Amino acid sequence: MDLTEPSSKSVRQVEAFHRVTMPELELTVLMPCLNEAETLAVCVAKAQSFLRRAQIAGEVLIADNGSTDSSRHIAEAGGARVIDVPMRGYGAALRAGIAAARGRYIVMGDADDSYDFSRLDAFLERLRAGDDLVMGNRFRGGIESGAMPFLHRYLGNPILSWLGRLFFRTPLRDFHCGMRGFSRDPIANLDLRTTGMEFASEMVVRATIVGLKISEVPTTLSKDGRSRPPHLRTWRDGWRHLKFLLLYSPRWLFFYPGALLVAAGTVLSSILLFGQISIGGIGFDIRTMLVACTCLIVGIQGICFAAIARSFAKDMNLLPPSERYGRMLEACTLEFFVFGGSAIFVLGIAGLITAIIQWSEVNFGPLDVSSLLRVVALSTTAITVGAQLIFTGFLAGLMSIKHS
Repeated sequence: MDLTEPSSKSVRQVEAFHRVTMPELELTVLMPCLNEAETLAVCVAKAQSFLRRAQIAGEVLIADNGSTDSSRHIAEAGGARVIDVPMRGYGAALRAGIAAARGRYIVMGDADDSYDFSRLDAFLERLRAGDDLVMGNRFRGGIESGAMPFLHRYLGNPILSWLGRLFFRTPLRDFHCGMRGFSRDPIANLDLRTTGMEFASEMVVRATIVGLKISEVPTTLSKDGRSRPPHLRTWRDGWRHLKFLLLYSPRWLFFYPGALLVAAGTVLSSILLFGQISIGGIGFDIRTMLVACTCLIVGIQGICFAAIARSFAKDMNLLPPSERYGRMLEACTLEFFVFGGSAIFVLGIAGLITAIIQWSEVNFGPLDVSSLLRVVALSTTAITVGAQLIFTGFLAGLMSIKHS
């Protein structure tokens, strides 16, 4: 998923086109639509019935994403307002719909009759109480038999929701529920950028990291009323969600794995520098030391990537400034990387020279391979790490140059 993909420009043009001055309503019921003629009429009717029953000044808004069936006619016949969104994608349709919404609050949901738009009371209650984002929780509200594929219910959703809680400390138990309500302006100000199914993750992640008030209400999930297969693709869209979560968390993607590898590599190589060790009758020698050196090199690269990614994300307004990481990034100047890397590089060269001198003392003949390889392994590791740090410093310096 490319956060700056060319399609984003077209989506922003659609958003700007629909962002016009109109009388504000209290609620917009927003449905993205792509060929939903079989179920759209009942969804619109349920939403309209809720607005009448609750006596709410509201609208039903259909963000049509290029339907080739009678969806548009059905929506308009049911009293809904329809906008055209030429750029394909779930996120593209919702972004344009949010921009065009007249309601102070928005409740969004799929137009396949899997969610009950006549029962939006809990969402509106929490929004009126001051919550910025109200997520539905299908696991608390109930999932009809056959409404959610087995892999989604017991693997995909639980794992992705758990990762969302782990990475971003959000309390949500159903990270990807398609029915959710939110205050229009706070969500519009998040500058959401994705155009595909991962838009659902982006909304939650961005709302969490900027500190919006988020809550969860039970909602039911019914088997959809379509005869055709759903637009959602299990593995493709699951990967897009997972990829997005990782891209928005440089700590978990780069820093924590890198720090773990550095710690393991440092401890192992330090112990094995002085000779073979045995644990439980298993011997660890030079081959294990080479693995430890590899861990050290990869770990340092991960930490360098974390520093660059965090700085880039802050500059691109993808992640908010962090007081803790901000101090760390300020300390990691170009000079810090270059001078530190140069010192380590020189130590590695010195180690190689020492090894060559030892070899010359026997007229470049046979040596104790084990002891020599220990020195060579650590020296080449130091040279590699030093070069990594130097290159990272200059790359970070280049990326820090501000555009005028």
